[in-house]
Amino acid sequence: MKSVMVQQPDKLVIEDRPVPQPLQGEVRIRVSSAGICGSDVHIYHGHNPFAKYPRVIGHEFFGHIDATGEGVDPSRIGERVVGDPVVSCGHCYPCSVGRPNVCTELEVIGVHRDGGFSEYLTLPAKNAHQVPDSIPDSEATMVEPFTIAANICNQMDPGPLDVALVYGAGPMGLTSIQALRGVYGVKEIIAVDRIDERLAMATANGADQVINNSNLDLASELKDRGIRPTLIIDAACHPAILPEAIGLASPAARIGIMGFSADPCVLSQQAITSKEITIYSSRLNSNRFPQVIDWMTNHKIHPKKLITHQFAYAQVLDAMEIFEKDQKQCCKVLLKF
Repeated sequence: MKSVMVQQPDKLVIEDRPVPQPLQGEVRIRVSSAGICGSDVHIYHGHNPFAKYPRVIGHEFFGHIDATGEGVDPSRIGERVVGDPVVSCGHCYPCSVGRPNVCTELEVIGVHRDGGFSEYLTLPAKNAHQVPDSIPDSEATMVEPFTIAANICNQMDPGPLDVALVYGAGPMGLTSIQALRGVYGVKEIIAVDRIDERLAMATANGADQVINNSNLDLASELKDRGIRPTLIIDAACHPAILPEAIGLASPAARIGIMGFSADPCVLSQQAITSKEITIYSSRLNSNRFPQVIDWMTNHKIHPKKLITHQFAYAQVLDAMEIFEKDQKQCCKVLLKF
């Protein structure tokens, strides 16, 4: 089989590898398509602190079950499935309280173990979620990105009284905007970014107002527009954002952080406590695949709006370059296997 392998930082090749056999409790998936994520680019360039090399990357993937391991019902062969990349132990404290995404023995497919940029991969049977025929293949590949939005929204509990401010109109921000609009029905959504084309995408995906904050003071701009956010999602993850968001937030607001930055930021305890702000962090997803598949089935979200490019897997280097460098026109890129 062919697999996209990062042998070491900045060295990506397509390798011939043996087709894996599913172990007890596992299934094998014949991959049809896989999505490129920012974390794949980070692993490629050696900027992901969790990755080990060599590694087959890719944690957003769709395909069909074509083999089952011992203990798995063979009638599952042929199922259309998407794979949850979160592989957890099931018995540590986080797992026991429903948060397998921060399992003490966490393995992430495409990071700690080989991923979906391959013609075949194996994973625990419980991680393979069946997708109804009504969801097209390419849109099914988008389930995993939307589980990231589902995870932060589940913690923040948006509602019709909320005025939401979303920093960043990349894939994480846009999936969050779609969820806030189509699933939770928040009162108003404001998107902030420094690229006008990304802001146009935010409007197309449900934002009511957009702000390019390249050359303005965001606090003054929001005040002039009469906006005091009750819910803020940081999908850009620059260390300057959280201190600013605390200052912008309404009393009793919630702030959600969707990514990693190792750089420190300075926070005012008084600014947080005086308004009793709640700050959430979110990593990956905690069993959100069935929820997102239901959203797609009932047309509450529209993944097709985010897919801007598709490539054959042999063109992976071209695909990665476009995803990384064309921030004006590119949102989600899919590889076809």
